[in-house]
Amino acid sequence: MTDSPLIRTVRHDQGVVEVVLDRPEAMNAVSTAMAGALTAVGEELRTDTSVRAVVVTSSHEKAFCVGADLKERNGFSDDDLRAQRPGNRLAYRALHDLPVPTIAAVDGHALGGGCEIALACDLIVAGPRASFALPEVSVGVIPGGGGTQLLTRRIGWSRAADLIFTARRVAGEEARALGLVDRVVEDAKGEALAIAGTVAQHSPVGVRNAKAAMRGGLDLTLDEGLDLEDARWHDTAFSADRAEGVRAFAEKRAPEWPGLG
Repeated sequence: MTDSPLIRTVRHDQGVVEVVLDRPEAMNAVSTAMAGALTAVGEELRTDTSVRAVVVTSSHEKAFCVGADLKERNGFSDDDLRAQRPGNRLAYRALHDLPVPTIAAVDGHALGGGCEIALACDLIVAGPRASFALPEVSVGVIPGGGGTQLLTRRIGWSRAADLIFTARRVAGEEARALGLVDRVVEDAKGEALAIAGTVAQHSPVGVRNAKAAMRGGLDLTLDEGLDLEDARWHDTAFSADRAEGVRAFAEKRAPEWPGLG
């Protein structure tokens, strides 16, 4: 996999890939170049059928990602900002649209675009130093990496409105109580990798189709969602993974998933 000076990838056992935000001198602030690197990594992961799960981490001890690189933007003209926008949108979508489960391991500041990187993932695991905020209105903009949509879907309208309108930070147990994070632990990275390892033990075809049904059904009616689930069930039930899963169960052994090849 192609790494950059800004985004590193680490391959773990069982097809688990760690995506490391690696711009520590700027607390992983998302520059134009970093957005491009994140998009490139996401595109590689999306088409790699050996990948079972993705964990997003940070190389900085105190920051997951502090959001947009405002120092870079301070020198922008309006035309520069317009030109940057499509690339930034692609970067967040590159994570959000991955077909495998994604887990953000946050143990430090996840602010603005950093919070949105976490929100683009399926699960968020927080460490003892984690803090989250979408403070964009305090600098004259609004969340633009999916925050207004993903946070509202994750925690509901009124709770999202509280955080976005006030730009306040939340951490630890409050973040979990709001539904912003899924687990609060001492070792966020270790926990996230453990979750990914568990996911990777299961059918790659099943896991991908389960995610596709869940994500795809979010904005459908119940009947439409059930039809989508049925289509994904057929994709899975008549796969080599299903045959191997049933055979392994009958033979009382661990399955050896054929997967996607």
